[in-house]
Parts: sequence; C-alpha cells; structure tokens
Amino acid sequence: MKESKGGIIEREYELIKKELKLLSGFGYPKLAGLIIVITISYFIFSNPIVVEYIQSFNNWGYLGAVVGGLFFTFGFTTPFAIGFFIALNPENIWLAAIIGGFGAMVGDLFIFKIIKFSFMDEFQRLEKTKTMKKISKLIEDTLGHKIKVYLMYAVAGLIIASPLPDEAGIILLAGLTKIKASILAPISLAMNTLGILILLLI
Repeated sequence: MKESKGGIIEREYELIKKELKLLSGFGYPKLAGLIIVITISYFIFSNPIVVEYIQSFNNWGYLGAVVGGLFFTFGFTTPFAIGFFIALNPENIWLAAIIGGFGAMVGDLFIFKIIKFSFMDEFQRLEKTKTMKKISKLIEDTLGHKIKVYLMYAVAGLIIASPLPDEAGIILLAGLTKIKASILAPISLAMNTLGILILLLI
C-alpha cells in the first residue's frame, strides 16, 4: 500500500526534529545540517510516489534531459538520472548530452553558491584543525603545492563526471580551493556532458 504525501511529510518532519537536536553539541552545525538534508532527501526520493513522478520525465524529450541533468548533480537523485539517460533514446545523442550537461552545470553552480556563501566559515575553521593541517602538510611535502592543487581539481572533475554525488566534488573545490564560478562552469559542463554521453551510449 502506497504511503500518502501527508504521511511522507509528517515522517520526514519528525526525522528532521530529531536530527536537529543532535546538532546543538556539534562544532560544525551547517555541515552536519547539509549531511542531514542529503540523507533525508535520499529517503524522500526513494519513495515509490516520488519515483513514479520522476519517471514521467522520460516523455519530456530534450526538456527532460535538462531535468535529468539537474538530477545527475545531486547524490540522492543520481540513480534516477542514470536510469533516465540509459532509457532515453534521443535523435541526437550529442545534443542530449550537452543539454543534460547544461542542466547538471546549473545544479553544480547552485551547490557551489550555497557552499561558498553559507559554509565557508566552517570550512575555514575545519582547515585550521590539527588533523587537517597534518593532512595538508603531508600532501604538500609529498607532492608539492601545485601538484596538490592539480590533484584536487582532477579528483573533483572525476567525481563530477561520474555517478558519484557532485556535492563531494563541489565541496572539495569550493571549500579547499579558490576556484571561481566562472572557472567551475566550463569544467562542470564538460565533465557532466562526458558522463551523460557515456550513459546515452550504453
């Protein structure tokens, strides 16, 4: 028996209240809140009612590719995006991949703006902790500063192109590098387009 929308909202509301209580004693409430939101969103998008609605985007053609691209960005909707692009049979695969990549880029920039303007204070505090300083020093001593930066860009790019949650790649870039949105946009478009193109070719 399918759960009603009201039941879903009530259940998720109670979960949010419980999780918020745990944040009071945590040193990084914004980051913890972000993790909680991602977790709750995963359960919401696992609900059959929501899944059925998302599957209807298959009939939207290239407009559906934009929506699919947006879903390709967020970890909790990535499985739906993968299924969508694998099932999609566009007349022009390259055009569909670029359109989907554009949708994913919009999603990535949205995440980037939120991280950059709402979470930087906690990232800066996190960078100053002994553990993070030791890790950063170890990497720099082993690889050098430039290679460390290039490595972070490479890892973030692979995460963005892959079915892995883009949030991880964007957090890596926004929190630990000085990248600007104007630089992130073409990187995101290229890597997401590549990832979606691979799915369309399957």
